[in-house]
Amino acid sequence: MNTPMLLERAAGAMADRLAVGGRHDGLTYAGLLDRARRIAAVVRAMGAERVVAVAENSPLLPALLYGSGLAGVPFVPVNYRLADAPLRAVLVRAAPGLAVVDDDAVDRVGGINGLRVLSTTAFLALVEETDPVSVEVVSADSVDPDEIAVLLYTSGTTGEPKAAVLRHRHLAAYVTAMVEFMAAGEDHAALVSVPPYHVAAVITLLTSLYGGRRLVFLGQFDPHHWVDLAVDERITHAFVVPTMLGRILDVLEARGEKLPSLLHLAYGGGRMPVPVVQRALELLPAVGFVNAYGLTETAATVAMLRPEEHRAAFESDDPEVRARLGSVGRALPTVELEIRAPDGRALQPGERGEIYVRGPQVAGEYVGRGALTADGWFPTNDGGWVDEAGFLFVEGRLDDVIVRGGENLSPGEIEDVLVTHPAVAEAGVIGLPDDEWGETVAAVVVLKAGAEATASDLQGWVRARLRSSRTPTVIEFRKELPYNATGKLLRRVLRAELVSPAAAETG
Repeated sequence: MNTPMLLERAAGAMADRLAVGGRHDGLTYAGLLDRARRIAAVVRAMGAERVVAVAENSPLLPALLYGSGLAGVPFVPVNYRLADAPLRAVLVRAAPGLAVVDDDAVDRVGGINGLRVLSTTAFLALVEETDPVSVEVVSADSVDPDEIAVLLYTSGTTGEPKAAVLRHRHLAAYVTAMVEFMAAGEDHAALVSVPPYHVAAVITLLTSLYGGRRLVFLGQFDPHHWVDLAVDERITHAFVVPTMLGRILDVLEARGEKLPSLLHLAYGGGRMPVPVVQRALELLPAVGFVNAYGLTETAATVAMLRPEEHRAAFESDDPEVRARLGSVGRALPTVELEIRAPDGRALQPGERGEIYVRGPQVAGEYVGRGALTADGWFPTNDGGWVDEAGFLFVEGRLDDVIVRGGENLSPGEIEDVLVTHPAVAEAGVIGLPDDEWGETVAAVVVLKAGAEATASDLQGWVRARLRSSRTPTVIEFRKELPYNATGKLLRRVLRAELVSPAAAETG
């Protein structure tokens, strides 16, 4: 199975159903397949080895994804938010090929050897002019499932981004295992607001169309526009990162508004503070929430906290069950999951270690090198543990662990306590060099609007709930924390700013 087969099957069964765009002017499944085939014909005629997208969310994206697949070349959506120098560095690595670039960004990416650059307007005009004869011969039958479908550059929260390889078989395995074909109602619509270079956006394009949901796109996330679009387009399904959800809830509360059509809201991509989840469950009691944990290298979700598990945890009086609201749920039926010690030994429930996963969707590959063990396991570099019922608690990147006096401290554990303080909106915890202890705990905190708290207040709050070794010795207050576009806290930025503020300002 390859990804273009998913679209061909959907278009064969739902030709006249709307696939992408607005309720009144969207493109049908038959129309989307035709556009994808035209794109494939253009790509083949150019001899492009890759199709690179430097573009915001739009209905062009699924056509590029499927068109690249039909042409037998990788689709490479890149981060258009990067500054010119790092953006061009990524594009040099993505060449040779064709780059389809938003009209207002063409001047930023010209002159890269081996990369032909076309604006989205010029590219669409070329697609519409494509010879119908060349389009007729385009078929998914000739696409090898083991070929590369998508190249995604990882977020690079701890260093330079790596090009993760997702082959057709990985993506198709996830879609066919997780989605019932044509299960969506004709009125179902998914709002895509996560950037197109995030694996969640790629998976949403594939799963929604296979299931029969119409795709609606928000070019740049803004919580007011998100709510307006969700209401106007009668959105039933959406995926957001943690920072998005908090801002959406702020808008809904300020307006005294609900989301009457919303049935299902998934979130992931970073740590979700439990108070935000609780607030969401209170404000939107009719919505089914899903916490999806996965990585670029695993073709998205490998563990999931389902709607019924959210409600059960939220309403339970049992502390152990209620704590599961801070988990990412249990491994998918098609995924094996283990917690391992540094020596590779599998650990028991309650023991902390590195999360390892294995399954047909797990790629575990970068351009030029594999990252799987000899028996097919992928070491995620995420620390965590499972409870007796198999619920997974993710504590963050192992690179971020604070080693104080030989004791390993989880920044996420300390952050979770800080954000339960009535005055705290957000918190980021890092380790700073310390001559006596090796590292000391530092926290950067954003207070809620109009709220007040001192460093001493917050230190006392943490000390009363965790061991004293986990109490931050340094607390700095900020108006905002640094996140990347996919909602991950940039701890390396915080660390650089606190260790050497002058260097951070000039760097």
